[in-house]
Amino acid sequence: MRCDHCLLEFPEREAVRAEVAGAPKVFCCAGCRGVFELIQGEGLGAYYDSRRWTEVGPQAAAALDLAAFREAVREGHGAAELDVAIDGIRCASCVWLNEKLLQRTPGVLSARVNYATHRARIRFDPAAVGLERVLGRIQAAGYQPKPWSDAEQLRARRAEAKDLLVRLGTALFLASQLMIYQAALYAGYFQGIDAPTRRLMEWISLGLTLPVVFYSGAPFLRATWRGLRHLRFNMDSLVVIGSLAALAYSVHGMLRGGEVYFDTAAMIPTLVLVGRYVEAAAKGRASEAVARLASLAPREARRLEPGPGGRAERRSVPVAEIRPGDRIEVIPGERIPLDGVVREGASEVDESLVTGESRPVAKGAGAAVIGGTVNQHGALVIEVTRVGKDTVLAGIVRAVEEAQAQKPRIQAVADRVVGGFVPAMLVLAALTVAAWLARGVPVERALMTGISVVVIACPCALGLATPIAVLLSTGLASARGLLVKGGDVVERAGRATDVLLDKTGTVTRGRPALRAIVPLDPAVGADQALALAAAVERRSEHHVGRAVAEAARALPAGAEPEAAGFRAVPGRGVVAEVGGAEVLVGNRALLAERGVALAPEADARARELEAHGDTAAFLARGGRALALLAVADPIREEAPAAIAALRALGLRVVIVSGDGRVTTGAVAAALGVEAVAEASPVDKREAVAARQRAGRRVLFAGDGINDAPALTQAEVGAAMGRGADVTMESADAVLVRDDLRLLPDLVRLSRRTYAVIRQNVFWAFFYNAVAIPLAMAGLLHPIVAAGAMAASSLFVVGNSARLRRAL
Repeated sequence: MRCDHCLLEFPEREAVRAEVAGAPKVFCCAGCRGVFELIQGEGLGAYYDSRRWTEVGPQAAAALDLAAFREAVREGHGAAELDVAIDGIRCASCVWLNEKLLQRTPGVLSARVNYATHRARIRFDPAAVGLERVLGRIQAAGYQPKPWSDAEQLRARRAEAKDLLVRLGTALFLASQLMIYQAALYAGYFQGIDAPTRRLMEWISLGLTLPVVFYSGAPFLRATWRGLRHLRFNMDSLVVIGSLAALAYSVHGMLRGGEVYFDTAAMIPTLVLVGRYVEAAAKGRASEAVARLASLAPREARRLEPGPGGRAERRSVPVAEIRPGDRIEVIPGERIPLDGVVREGASEVDESLVTGESRPVAKGAGAAVIGGTVNQHGALVIEVTRVGKDTVLAGIVRAVEEAQAQKPRIQAVADRVVGGFVPAMLVLAALTVAAWLARGVPVERALMTGISVVVIACPCALGLATPIAVLLSTGLASARGLLVKGGDVVERAGRATDVLLDKTGTVTRGRPALRAIVPLDPAVGADQALALAAAVERRSEHHVGRAVAEAARALPAGAEPEAAGFRAVPGRGVVAEVGGAEVLVGNRALLAERGVALAPEADARARELEAHGDTAAFLARGGRALALLAVADPIREEAPAAIAALRALGLRVVIVSGDGRVTTGAVAAALGVEAVAEASPVDKREAVAARQRAGRRVLFAGDGINDAPALTQAEVGAAMGRGADVTMESADAVLVRDDLRLLPDLVRLSRRTYAVIRQNVFWAFFYNAVAIPLAMAGLLHPIVAAGAMAASSLFVVGNSARLRRAL
């Protein structure tokens, strides 16, 4: 008897019988009965209609290491998230079953299982459902959950690729030897060959063919076996049916003195294995790019701890033991273990592998650093701010993995076609054989024609068309410092018609700087005026004061005089005493209040600067105006090139800002774009929505918390890499390198990727539409058909590989 759940054969005397949904069922054990009743009770009985297993028998449930799972849980925003590796997944139906069981568990918010990696990402409410209950649902269905490990999965992928290579190498070697004997046999058919020699060559050919079919082709055989017994077929079914039919016919012909086609039986799995290996290699390169990112962070850190006499002691500890607030030391040449802020020292840091920035970035006290980057020159003491899954590097890896798991809408069409493709091809092949036989052609020709139809049909190319392109494009984007959070983002970004840019922090640096010093007194030079203004502004929190203080850092030591009696005048400026004289830095109202006369030409110059978006402040001492200071938030150096590139791509660019009309208009005029000023967060969202109502597709880029509503409203939201956390969470893409030129790169890559996907899908449909009728007409030999089928998949992989040159 055979178990209705696990399909294991067992003696009738050991049967466990039960009636489920009014139908009698038999099971090999009580455990299988329980799982069967669970699946049926959840309304998921369709699982048994669609599964395609390669093995039989129940799996022994291993004990769960809950402590290891708890360490892997990430919590935040009232939910917990966990990545789980699921052992026992054998086909797409297993993925479907696990997703449905988890999604129907009360307290589970979402569950996605990646068929390629067997990785489940589960979000759940820990207040509503316990971790053991969530994992138990997986175990109860006969699968084994394990804590996800990138390193372990990488080793598993490499082992699988090695096995595939060994099988392919064996097939190629034996098939090449086989072709020698088959060539001799074909020559003998036309030129004559004695019977003993022919029989010897046929037996040698059979001996060479069997290992190719049953060893090299074993993955196809195992994947097909269960499908055939449940009348469910897949791509492997076509390969196996074609190969075994040619083998069976050849053995029959050998025993009856007829023609043999052992070369066909061997070359079908061999050529398909070539395509599978190239496909696996392409996927492996994309996956290993993510694995390399994940491996950048060191496993140990040098933590500074209090020692005798108040001196800090250095102790190497595992990175897992480091907590926010700890201080660590990083010497030149070492990788920075975790995200943090420099507290002591100065150096340059190579951020190329994380952000894509090729030039080392200078870091001093107060500068933020990213875990996984390389300290180049000086020793740094860093206060850790983020650890574990909260680091920038972990977020990049997580987002890239999610992007590669998500499907663009175009893939749904391909998935629906593939689902019914194989059965249709088998029916078509049978009809082809019947039609040829009805015409009175020899059986061998009719059979070879049917085999050609089975072999040449290629849903593989259709199934590969989108995933391989998304894998390569998201990997390329991450290497350039552009984080794309979903395969569907690749589709949407390329269709954008309008780009709306926040001004402060996106188009501009977001850090006001002293742009000009205009002396108003011939006796006072620019450096002297800067030193005097810096002495007064040193304690100011106003953006003018911070810009003056920052500029004064370039002055020689001791150039800045001492100031006393500092006081701020709200809305006007600051006042202090320097050398017994009152010194002020402020606007016209402060000068008028203090009785400082302002020459008409000085006022005219100030108004000219203000018309260009600068903030004008005056420096005065002892009742006399000494200098005019122009402070502005400078436009990013790359902004003109980025906006020019966006416009060259046919996009309409608009700056949307909460700043005043003069300041916003000046920046927009400098860049030659439209502007919307004095926009609140709601106004920004409405600016996006208004364009959408007009049929436009909007890409919005911003960096502040006030940009989050607009980012969410837009078809694609892009956040600057130095932006607020909530902004980056709301965005579909993150410019990790904090370079505005990545925006046109995103659009360009998206358009190229979508074009490649469309080419792949078109080719897959076109190939099948042309090749299948040719095969039915008897114009293609099965070997040619197998080569064409493999070439179809290779075309898709090769076409997608062109994306490496997209940026």
